Amino acid sequence: MNDPVVAKRPAGSGAAGAERGVAAAPTASEAPIPPTPEAPVTTKAPHVRPGDRIFRGLATGSGVFIVVLIGAIGLFLILQAIPSLGLDNVNFLTSREWNTTDPTNLRFGILDLTLVTVVVALVALLIAMPIALGIALFLTQYAPRNLARPFAYVIDLLAAVPSIVFGLWGLFVLGPVLFPFSEWVIENLGWIPIFAKGNVNVQLGGTIFTAGIVVAVMILPIITAVSREVFERTPTMHVEGAIALGATKWEVVRTTVLPFGKAGYVSASMLGLGRALGETIAVAIILSTATSSFGWSLFDGGSTFASKIALAAPEFNDARSAGAYIAAGLVLFVLTFVVNAIARSIVAGHKEYE
Repeated sequence: MNDPVVAKRPAGSGAAGAERGVAAAPTASEAPIPPTPEAPVTTKAPHVRPGDRIFRGLATGSGVFIVVLIGAIGLFLILQAIPSLGLDNVNFLTSREWNTTDPTNLRFGILDLTLVTVVVALVALLIAMPIALGIALFLTQYAPRNLARPFAYVIDLLAAVPSIVFGLWGLFVLGPVLFPFSEWVIENLGWIPIFAKGNVNVQLGGTIFTAGIVVAVMILPIITAVSREVFERTPTMHVEGAIALGATKWEVVRTTVLPFGKAGYVSASMLGLGRALGETIAVAIILSTATSSFGWSLFDGGSTFASKIALAAPEFNDARSAGAYIAAGLVLFVLTFVVNAIARSIVAGHKEYE
């Protein structure tokens, strides 16, 4: 019987053929599988609860309302101020004269108001900034936990004291206490313009110096609270790294806490400056009305934007005279808005505060 014939692969087929560059004939099991059409993917929209929609609408509406309100206030001030500015017989920006008793002969300028407002605010800021920095560092870095919390509450409570209380305290308590010191400064340092004898009686205490100290106490809680919150957010890894390198407590504060919180501290000070620029009742009670123009002395009297407007309310029975004060209010509005915008821009430039 003959042996069965075994079919042999042709030379060059299979794996050996493939190695020599000749493609092997595909078998039935190696035939390509035709692609199957993919089923369309249907994405189901997430279910939004009614409460979420209501909250989102309220939040969006609140933000839009604030923006519209600020714009409406600015538009109102502009529309009310334009007629009186057209009737002004002196330069509004450079004149020191302010006389609105005769609506047919308006003569009002804001140079003196601007100078007194800025000087009072700067004096308050120079006094409040270092004190607030020291308090914030003490509460966050040095004070025991059981002491830091109640002490912080006491500082925050200063913001709840009415302005009229601060004004009366400054006029009847602080003013007489500062009188001997003010006299000594005038006698010994009067050759310096800012310490020269002013245009009001120093004994009465109604000076820019007294008003600046009172306003400094009023803005102290704002700067302290914001600075404290910023310093508390210093990364723990930075502090622990400095301690591991053998840094003392002051070196930890100087190399980690202060660099991290510098922008927040400056921003807090700008917010305090905005508050100082707009302070009304306390400054109106303290500052004495001066018979002459502001002479760059801390012992001068005068009026700020806010106190001038508050004390002149009886003159608002005529639209033309009232428009002069509204024009001054417009300048104060722009000034405080710019200061607060600067504070916001300082913080916005640092991602660690966002």
